[in-house]
Amino acid sequence: MNAHSFLLKCQDLHLGIADHILAGPLDFSIEAGDYLCIVGENGAGKSTLLKTILGLLPPMKGQILSDESLKDQGIGYLPQANTIQRDFPANVAEVVYSGCSAQHRFWPFMNAAMRQKAEDCMGKTGILNLAEQSFTALSGGQKQRVLLARALCVSQELLVLDEPTASLDPAGRRQFYALVETLNRQGTAIVMVTHDVYPLANHAKHVLHIGRPAYYGTANSYLRSDLGRLFANTREDSHD
Repeated sequence: MNAHSFLLKCQDLHLGIADHILAGPLDFSIEAGDYLCIVGENGAGKSTLLKTILGLLPPMKGQILSDESLKDQGIGYLPQANTIQRDFPANVAEVVYSGCSAQHRFWPFMNAAMRQKAEDCMGKTGILNLAEQSFTALSGGQKQRVLLARALCVSQELLVLDEPTASLDPAGRRQFYALVETLNRQGTAIVMVTHDVYPLANHAKHVLHIGRPAYYGTANSYLRSDLGRLFANTREDSHD
């Protein structure tokens, strides 16, 4: 990494689609080893922000500065469950290998180093024992672990997760959050869109609330703020 401490820095960022501005201005940074949760109402622009960070959408205004390491290797991305093809005609290992292939798209085949990297990522997510199983035969929680391993093949420096537990039951959500927390402790920066209070209260270091007003700060400060308390109460009510 360079002398600065951030992986990504967003300055005066305005988000939108076509000519419609969804959110902005947003000013925040993602540091090495950070754990940032992005929250806000439906339609506020959370997924649009992730796609803008990934370079899939252009910002309407402002800029995103990124560390050279991210330009070299990219960002690991786990999109929303409803945007992922979940009937891959492949086994678990092949799905994870596809993450290496996506990163090295000019390589026509998997070399030994890429296979070792994929196996390391499967080990980190606890799915090595599932390597030969059909992806379609897995439970929802197991599929998310496979797709997380696939994202790790792209980058173990920064993962971007868009509502990764939306399709999981409470036990599955807790297990997934525990896994992501372990990866974060091992040095992977996490950026997660979530509607759950649990990761904010137990894992997140920073929170970005997209809305009017917008908020960016530490997770503890956010949960003590009027905006944070309102969000927490709303989410608790929605789970009753």
